Amino acid sequence: MKVDVNKLSERVDISIPLRFDGPQPNAFGAERAIARPLGDTRDGSSVNYEQYVITPHCNGTHTECVGHITDERVSVRNCLKDIIMQAFVVSVEPEVVASGDSVISRRSLEQVLADVPANDAALIVRTLPNDASKLERVYDDSDVPPYFSANAMRFIFDCGVKHLLVDLPSVDRLFDDGKLENHRIFWNVNEGSRSINEKTRINSTITELIFVPDTVSDGRYRLNLQIAPFDSDAAPSRPVLFTT
Repeated sequence: MKVDVNKLSERVDISIPLRFDGPQPNAFGAERAIARPLGDTRDGSSVNYEQYVITPHCNGTHTECVGHITDERVSVRNCLKDIIMQAFVVSVEPEVVASGDSVISRRSLEQVLADVPANDAALIVRTLPNDASKLERVYDDSDVPPYFSANAMRFIFDCGVKHLLVDLPSVDRLFDDGKLENHRIFWNVNEGSRSINEKTRINSTITELIFVPDTVSDGRYRLNLQIAPFDSDAAPSRPVLFTT
């Protein structure tokens, strides 16, 4: 899709800033992201330079590819072919199920996606309630965050969504014994398999731990999905929304 960038107007960065010296989101009990100063002008160095230690899947906004769940070493840098694309923002209120978990159901998605144009490449899901605590929330097994039901993810797959962006640490239950059922549904990998097949959606991505402020209305946007050029299954990312 050819886009005249000169016609793009307002922009909204929906990534979470990674503040090495302040509060930051965290998932799966990973160590916080840190910056180790190797040179500091305040201490007499001619320049400031630091070593960064991060876990992209756990420390902030990141985009991942099917290599996240396969034995094949697949790089998100090679998988992400779309730079600027049509995207649709929806707000969804998770439902509490019998287990006590909060789940994004197929029914709730069907309600908000009823009028979404079929050619939109990206779906951006904002969960409700939505507040700034998502910018620094620590997700663990003592407070399980919402996640998608398998039927909801099948619906997303059937809708042809190529790039899924969510304000959650994972599209699956935070601790699900390594099943990652929803990841496999989205990328079309066989249940329990760690192998790519001929129908696997190599060029589809999942972006987790975004934050969509309340000033962004549900509806259609242009999305510029920027990633760090990491040759790995996931990379820190900066999704930016544009109105036209």
